[in-house]
Amino acid sequence: MKSDLNNPLSDEHVCRTLVQVSLISQAQAQEILKKREPLKQKLAKQLAAKDAGTISIIDVIDSLNIKRPDNPSLPLDEEHIYKMLAQVWQVPYKKIDPLKLDLNIVTSIVPHSFARRHLVLPLAINNGCLTVATPNPFNTELLEDIARASNLEVKAVVSSRKEIIKLINEFFGFKRSIAAAENQFSAPLVDLGNLEQYVRIASDDELPSNDQHIVKAVNHLFTYALDQKASDIHIEPKRETSLVRMRIDGVLHTVYKIPKNVHTAIISRIKNLSRMDMAEKRRPQDGRIKTDKEGEEVEVRVSILPTAFGEKGVMRIMDPDILFQDLEKLGFTSTDLIRFNGCVKATNGIVLVCGPTGSGKSTTLYSTLRNLYSPAINITTVEDPIEMIHQDFNQIAVNPVVGIHFGNILRNILRQDPDVIMIGEMRDLETAENAVQAALTGHLVLSTLHTNDAPSSVTRLIDLGIPPFLIQATLRGILAQRLVRKICTHCKEKYTIDTGELADMGLHVEHSGSIEVFRGKGCQHCRGTGYRGRTGIHEVLPYSEAVKKITVEHTDPELLRAQAIKEGMVTLRENAIKKFLSGVTTYQEVLRVTWEQI
Repeated sequence: MKSDLNNPLSDEHVCRTLVQVSLISQAQAQEILKKREPLKQKLAKQLAAKDAGTISIIDVIDSLNIKRPDNPSLPLDEEHIYKMLAQVWQVPYKKIDPLKLDLNIVTSIVPHSFARRHLVLPLAINNGCLTVATPNPFNTELLEDIARASNLEVKAVVSSRKEIIKLINEFFGFKRSIAAAENQFSAPLVDLGNLEQYVRIASDDELPSNDQHIVKAVNHLFTYALDQKASDIHIEPKRETSLVRMRIDGVLHTVYKIPKNVHTAIISRIKNLSRMDMAEKRRPQDGRIKTDKEGEEVEVRVSILPTAFGEKGVMRIMDPDILFQDLEKLGFTSTDLIRFNGCVKATNGIVLVCGPTGSGKSTTLYSTLRNLYSPAINITTVEDPIEMIHQDFNQIAVNPVVGIHFGNILRNILRQDPDVIMIGEMRDLETAENAVQAALTGHLVLSTLHTNDAPSSVTRLIDLGIPPFLIQATLRGILAQRLVRKICTHCKEKYTIDTGELADMGLHVEHSGSIEVFRGKGCQHCRGTGYRGRTGIHEVLPYSEAVKKITVEHTDPELLRAQAIKEGMVTLRENAIKKFLSGVTTYQEVLRVTWEQI
């Protein structure tokens, strides 16, 4: 780029602007300009394989890891530079959220080569106006070319160069793979899958699961999900298309719509990677895939289920950074953590973790096991399937085909001299009876139950067929939990709300009148939702002597609850309200997660 002081993106002009906004000093600017050429050559060599574009002065500054004056813990990176330049230029800055982009708009307005050469990314069309992201909003000739080609008014916003290049590669790459796959694959417009058998002669051009385009498309889905910190990937066949959705912070987002005739090939590729039976399309199947994220192993649990319009695939991403945590980081209050640790530090007995699917039970159990582990104890788990492989545990996968069930495998485990046994789920009488026998013979048993709260777990055990006297002899404690979304720290703001209004919604707080609480306005970091990340709310019920006395054949859960509260148990609803009042979450999340307790 030419050194022209009238060019806002020239080396001198950028440095001068950054000095004006106090991001760098005059001395730093002079030093950068003095050494820019050798630094550009060095960067060009490093990026040759990734980026054929020219190296700008912004790339040079980004590579130097200069500390930001306003926050020395953060480097002066490309994104912050462009954000400050946009303010000076009086052009809107846009942090692009890939989840809000339409694949067709991104890839159909301009060709890939044009987008790559000029670093321009179409974002959205509203009221006949096309918004495009570019690092150079002053290239009026480029914007006019796009306007003529699209017959739309064009509005430019500033985005970082790296971000635009990354999204161009991702979106055009995925589009190219899907389009190439679609061209190779022929199928009827409507495939009713399991509802009706569509009789057709198989053709030789049917797309195999190892086709390079399908391989690239599936790889892109995994990369995208890991980048967005998604917990699940859903691939759902519909009548004419197939939806790709991702669960982020507990909420599903539609990411792509792919042609129906490519769906089968993508599912086949996933089945192949997870070592499933490729020919079996009528029965549900489970499998797993091991991949990596920045050098760290990541396990992906795969479930394939036949539906009306074809096989639906759900892939749960088991991130070790999330599954194995310190218990202190899971959202426990100090009191609840002490009570829960008191339960799991027992040398024998049963400790239950209960809650619906997706409430964080696996994370709590794995984190507890890691906390309990030492070279002096033997930990054995029985899971269906194994969530995450960990070298410190002896993990056994349930396999009904060869006769390995929760119930009967426990008898064999006891011969393996375990100290701690973790059972994935107590779902029947046989499993519960063997867990009780293990607890009676001096073992600590951790397991899960699908109940709404802690007291109802006792009645659930009775319903399964466990006599009350055995529950009294073995049960040590119960933990019920849910996950609530946390307010985004980047856009957190105070506001006042009347306690009477909260009471009308079922949220009773100790204060009266107006109180100050928090919410998220919505920003680029949280995708406009106001939430970022999740934390747990808990209900810990130590199985005390008083609770044992009221555990009878027809125990009323409300009596158990009243006694537990009398002994200091804080309910899920109360814990959630505490997190709301302390600014961790919002009252909307409290209502969403604890609605059944109103």
